[in-house]
Amino acid sequence: MYEIDILRKDIMNASENSQFTAKGWQPIFQAPPTARILIASQAPGLKAQESNKTFYDVSGDTLRTWLGVDEEIFYDSGMFGIVPMDYYFPGKAKHGDLPPRKDFANKWNPKVLATMPDLELKIIIGAYAQKFYFGKSAKKNLTETVRHYEEYLPEYFPLVHPSPLTIGWRRRNPWFEESVVPELQRRVQEILNK
Repeated sequence: MYEIDILRKDIMNASENSQFTAKGWQPIFQAPPTARILIASQAPGLKAQESNKTFYDVSGDTLRTWLGVDEEIFYDSGMFGIVPMDYYFPGKAKHGDLPPRKDFANKWNPKVLATMPDLELKIIIGAYAQKFYFGKSAKKNLTETVRHYEEYLPEYFPLVHPSPLTIGWRRRNPWFEESVVPELQRRVQEILNK
């Protein structure tokens, strides 16, 4: 198994990440060997990058509400791995942040995931992560993939991103918070209480 500290240094020393290392940025991911639940997401926001703590922002507050956990359980219990599609803030776009770099996840995610052998549930957040993990089994769009979340169980659980940019989507799709979120909370609690 890959030693996570060595892996983190390898990521920082890789030429494609030199611009971020030069800024003093650390790769943002969380991979405790005891993790049972994976949060697979897009890329850290600027606040998360600057605090060196993934989902340490408004999106993280929403995500933890959906999961039914507090910050202590999310960050310190050793139960959650958090592995985005890119471990660095990609920069700002016109609306939201730029997408994660295309080849980053292919190169690094399998190595990071290998350090967490006991994962029971992989929560796949947003279209970029769903395309990576589901490939052709993803539905025609994110809404349909999330609506049909039961088809991906028990290993995967697709979600919309908890960003404030998706508030409109959540208003148009009330079924998400009425039926999907409670089922997510039930499954998370089941794993945490084992």
